[in-house]
Amino acid sequence: MGSLHEGHQKLIAAAKDSSHDLTPRVLVSIFINPLQFEENDDFKEYPRNLAKDCQKAYEAGADAIWAPSLNTIFPKGKEGHFTLKAPKSLQNHLCGAYRKNHFDGVATVVLRLLNLVRPQKIFLGEKDWQQLIILRQLIREVGLNVEIKSIATLRDKDGLPYSSRNLLLTPEERAKAIALPEIMKNASQKFQSGHELDLKKLKSYLENNDLRVEYLETVDMKKLTPVNHITSKLCLLASAVHCGKTRLIDHTFLMKRKPIVAIDGPAGAGKSTVTKKFAEKLGLIYLDTGAMYRAVTWLIQKKSIDPNNEKDMLEALKNLRLNIDLSENGVQQVLLNNINITNQIRSPEITSQVSLISSKGIVREILTAQQQYMGERGGIVAEGRDIGTAVFPDAELKVFLTASPQERARRRAIDLKNQGFSVPSLLDLEEQIKERDYIDSNRKIAPLLQAKDARLLITDGMNIDKVIESLITMFREEIPEEIWPLK
Repeated sequence: MGSLHEGHQKLIAAAKDSSHDLTPRVLVSIFINPLQFEENDDFKEYPRNLAKDCQKAYEAGADAIWAPSLNTIFPKGKEGHFTLKAPKSLQNHLCGAYRKNHFDGVATVVLRLLNLVRPQKIFLGEKDWQQLIILRQLIREVGLNVEIKSIATLRDKDGLPYSSRNLLLTPEERAKAIALPEIMKNASQKFQSGHELDLKKLKSYLENNDLRVEYLETVDMKKLTPVNHITSKLCLLASAVHCGKTRLIDHTFLMKRKPIVAIDGPAGAGKSTVTKKFAEKLGLIYLDTGAMYRAVTWLIQKKSIDPNNEKDMLEALKNLRLNIDLSENGVQQVLLNNINITNQIRSPEITSQVSLISSKGIVREILTAQQQYMGERGGIVAEGRDIGTAVFPDAELKVFLTASPQERARRRAIDLKNQGFSVPSLLDLEEQIKERDYIDSNRKIAPLLQAKDARLLITDGMNIDKVIESLITMFREEIPEEIWPLK
């Protein structure tokens, strides 16, 4: 929309950094869209300075700037073309309830832009959260092959979110306007400390600072419908105020605990390798539940216990001390009763028996309790067979990561060779994988299933970096960068 500031520059820099091409191309579009303005005076008064905009865009890393005229985008005039209608459910609250047709205008012009430019990625700020949610649904429903990258809100030194409209504030008005980011920050901190928020008091505080409150409410982060923040595990506290003649918006996210990511899938799908690197990028703790079941299998074999003897199994697991830690060089270490069994649990002998052992109710009961205890505070990425269905059914993101039996057999052969084990034929490995899939999927206790709300990710033909990039994109749709940036 023009009048570029540091927030826009952050978007441009992120786009530049995201490209792996030798000659990355970042296009910045600048177009003040008349369809987004309800009042003509507001459109006329919107800040404009194309020369400065170009300078700031190029400084941030733009390769090209497209500043089309109104006639280029709307050759027949703004009223001579079809316009889109954003879903009512997404604009019945927040800004949509007070700015008639605003998001219809946003959706219409963004779709025209994307059809003309055909970019691989589009970078949008999280400050305009309602707009971001609407555009995500638009791109998904229209079926455009473009990836949305959302970037956290950038704030000035006084806490006020960067906005083109900030230029319209007088120094006196700006001093009053910072009351808005202040209550957002305090509300978030108070909520994280376990206190209930009093929205009426927050509204009074804003009004006492000569800010006319348009709305102040808590809504579902994705559906944008009102919710009770007390019972919600993650919601959005958003507000719009008028400071003098200038309209300002701000928001914060209310989250009771750190996020949990549950990654399920069959054996040999590459979950462990991907999950470890994914966790590193997000600064989350990696919980390898598969290694826990392998460790128990090793213990049962070591003690020569009959897996069908529940009494002996219970006795062996009664004082189980199982730790999964990272060494100084970042390699996962599995210790059972202070014995390092990291390498032993990857042997073919363990692999052939782990499905049988993990199907035992007593084993799953003990390890599930340990896993849930480890995840009480959140901040983890857990992978296994039943993480999203049984262990962490309330995880913010659930992914069912899989690959074809042929692809998994190929990967398994490489792993065995690298670990110094003998390598069966690919056909034999493929049959072993299919048999294990059948056992895991048909066991009575905690079978391998894709959770109803889990996202399917088939990794055939994808390298590790591409899989991780896909996971990060999924994560961003559930957890904004403002809450949990990359490490």
